[in-house]
Amino acid sequence: MASPGALEPAAGSVPGTKVELTVSCRNLLDMDTFSKSDPVVVLFVQGSGSSEWKEFGRTEVIDNTLNPDFVRKFVLDYYFEEKQNLRFDVYNVDSKSCSILKQDFLGQAFVALGEVIGSQRGRLERPLTGVPGKRCGTILLLAEELSNCRDIVTMQLCANKLDKKDFFGKSDPFLVFYRSNEDGTFTICHKTEVVKNTLNPVWQPFTIPVRALCNGDYDRTVKIDVYDWDRDGSHDFIGEFATSYRELSRAQSQFTVYEVLNPRKKCKKKKYVNSGTVTLLSFSVESEFTFVDYIRGGTQLNFTVAIDFTASNGMPSQPTSLHYASPYQLSAYALALKAVGEIIQDYDSDKLFPAYGFGAKLPPDGKISHQFPLNNNVDNPSCAGIEGVLESYLQSLRTVQLYGPTNFAPVINQVAGTAAQVTDGSQYHVLLIITDGVISDMLQTKEAIVTASALPMSIIIVGVGPAEFEAMEELDGDEVRLSSRGRYAERDIVQFVPFRDYVDDSGNQVLSMARLAKDVLAEIPEQLLSYMKTRDIKPRQADPQ
Repeated sequence: MASPGALEPAAGSVPGTKVELTVSCRNLLDMDTFSKSDPVVVLFVQGSGSSEWKEFGRTEVIDNTLNPDFVRKFVLDYYFEEKQNLRFDVYNVDSKSCSILKQDFLGQAFVALGEVIGSQRGRLERPLTGVPGKRCGTILLLAEELSNCRDIVTMQLCANKLDKKDFFGKSDPFLVFYRSNEDGTFTICHKTEVVKNTLNPVWQPFTIPVRALCNGDYDRTVKIDVYDWDRDGSHDFIGEFATSYRELSRAQSQFTVYEVLNPRKKCKKKKYVNSGTVTLLSFSVESEFTFVDYIRGGTQLNFTVAIDFTASNGMPSQPTSLHYASPYQLSAYALALKAVGEIIQDYDSDKLFPAYGFGAKLPPDGKISHQFPLNNNVDNPSCAGIEGVLESYLQSLRTVQLYGPTNFAPVINQVAGTAAQVTDGSQYHVLLIITDGVISDMLQTKEAIVTASALPMSIIIVGVGPAEFEAMEELDGDEVRLSSRGRYAERDIVQFVPFRDYVDDSGNQVLSMARLAKDVLAEIPEQLLSYMKTRDIKPRQADPQ
C-alpha cells in the first residue's frame, strides 16, 4: 500500500477522515514492441494554496496489460473544506531505473479528491491526456472511506455496597475510565457524573467512541477507578477493576459483575473481600456516520449564491468600490465566490447554481428587489458552474442600479422554502451570502435563520470591506445560540468570516483564497451531520454495481 500521507493542509486542520483510492486504467497506449505495456501510476498532490506538485506515492508495476487493476492503494487525509488537487501520471516501465522520467509517458489526469468522493458510488472515470495525437485511454478511481474504528458505545453501570467514605453520610461515588497505553501508562477517557449520598449508585447511560475507549484494540486493558467525590477536590479512592472492550461487549446479553478492589486495604486486612461491586447493566454499539457516508449514499449539496448590490458598496466603475474589478484582479466579491464555489461544486451533480442579487433597482422601472436572479431569468435562476455565476454577476453590475436597503431575510426564506420541500436527507442546501455587512432587516433575518435551523441547510456569510460586522458575528451564533421572539435556533447553521482577514500582505492570492475557502467551509460537514442526527436519518447504501 502506498504510504499514507497528508496533502499538507494549513496548520491546525484536522482531517475529516481517511480515504482510500483504488486505481484502474483502461485501453492504455501500447508502447512495447513484442508485448503490451507494463504500467505504473504515480500520484502527485498539491499543498493547500500551492501550485507545486509533489509525488505522493506509486502503484505497483503490472506487466503486459493495457487494462491494469492496481492492488496498491493511495490513502489520503480528506479535508472537505479544501480543494485537494490530484494528478495521476501513467508510465510504461521499460528500464530498471527508479527515475520515472526515464520511463515511457502514457498520459495523465487531473482531478480534485472531492470530485471522486462526490461522484456516483465514489467512482470516477477520466480520459488520460498528454500524448499529442494519441488516444491515451482512461483512468478509473474508486474512493472508499477507511473504517477506522468508527463505532460508538453506549453503556450503563451501577454499583452495590461500596465502601462508606463520608463521616456524616454515605459516599458520593463516580467512575473514572482509563485507556491503557503501550508503555503501560493510562490515559483518562471518561468520567461519570457524581451520584450523591449512596453506596448503591445507578449512573446515567453514557456514550463514548470505541477509539477513545481502546483505540481500536479490543483486548487493550480498560481500567475503571471508583471514587468518592469531595467538594475540595481531594476525592477518596474507593477501589478499582479492569476489563477490556471485548469483555464489555460480551455482556450485551447478560449482567456482568466486577469486584471493586482497593490494593492498600487488601494488603492491610486479612479478611478483606472487596470494596463493593460494579454491574454493567447495558452495553450497545452502533456506527458513527460521517460526512463521507452521506455523500457516498447520494446526499447532494445544493449551492445557492446571494450577492449584495446595495449602494454602500460604492459605484462599480470606481476603484474604491468593493465591486470594482481591475483588468488585473477580480473584485473581493468575485474572489470570495470563486474560492468557496470551486470546492462546493465538486459535490453538486448538475453544477447548476441559483444565483441572486439583493438591494438593487432593476430596469426598466427601477423597482427595488431583494432576490433578483443574476441571469435575469425568474423561472430558472440557475447558472452553469461557478464561471456561469461570475458571468451573470458581472452582467448584472452593468445593468442594475446599486441601491438598498440590505435585506437578508428574503433570500434566506427563498432557500429555506426549497430546502423544506425535501427533508429526507437526500438534499442539503448551502447558501453563500457575500455582503458589505450593513444589514437593515436584522429582526427578520434572525427569525428566518431560526426557522431555517430546522431544515437541511447551512448559511455562509462572507463580509467584504472595512465594516465592523458586529451584526454578522451575532448571526454566527458560535458563542451564543441565536434566538428570535423566544425561539432558539435548533442548530448553529451560520458561519461568518470577514474577507479582509484573508488578504495576504505578500500578494499570494492563491494561498489567501485557499485559506478563506477552508475556514468558511470547515463547519459544513458537522452542520450536515447535526441535521441528520437530529432527524435520525441514516446514510443510504450506495447503489450496487
